[in-house]
Amino acid sequence: MPDLERRSIGLGQRPGLVIVDVIEGFTDPACPLGSEADAVVAAIGELLQRFRARQWPVYYTTVVYSDDSQAAVFRQRVPALEVLKPGSRWVRVDPRVAPRGAEPVIEKRWASAFFKTDLAERLRADKVDSLVVAGLTTSGCVRATVVDGLQHDYPVVVPREAVGDRNPQAHEANLFDLHAKYADVVSVRDLLD
Repeated sequence: MPDLERRSIGLGQRPGLVIVDVIEGFTDPACPLGSEADAVVAAIGELLQRFRARQWPVYYTTVVYSDDSQAAVFRQRVPALEVLKPGSRWVRVDPRVAPRGAEPVIEKRWASAFFKTDLAERLRADKVDSLVVAGLTTSGCVRATVVDGLQHDYPVVVPREAVGDRNPQAHEANLFDLHAKYADVVSVRDLLD
């Protein structure tokens, strides 16, 4: 079966940067959920410099479970998620790319940054017209956020070096699939240029 025709849409005049789960629990290999993500964090640092210089909106997410009823099935399926408790260092944004000023950190319970959060309302209030989605992990929360971004009618761009996954094969397969249907997957350099 041949590939579908697709068009690159690119970014609008006021993109928003959504940094998905770049938290210590995912960037520190000492955590059961973590992996080495130094290159991803560095690439996100480059994006942050540009977005902050242009005064474009930046949004962070973290995953926090404060009681047993939250995302119970997801947590049964992936028991390592139990470490993501309020006050734990594992739920804090990696200090190398920490939020500044009024940049919000949105708490979520499931994969998508949109699902049962106020991200959509924040994007509308900030007059965002397109999204750059970066973070961890490509096959999980990044993918879910990208798909939901498209489903909220935003053009979405994924900077290849600014996303990562514990599994390199899953990372590449998901980037391929996201680019085929849901987003423009580009290099950080091309995006910044």
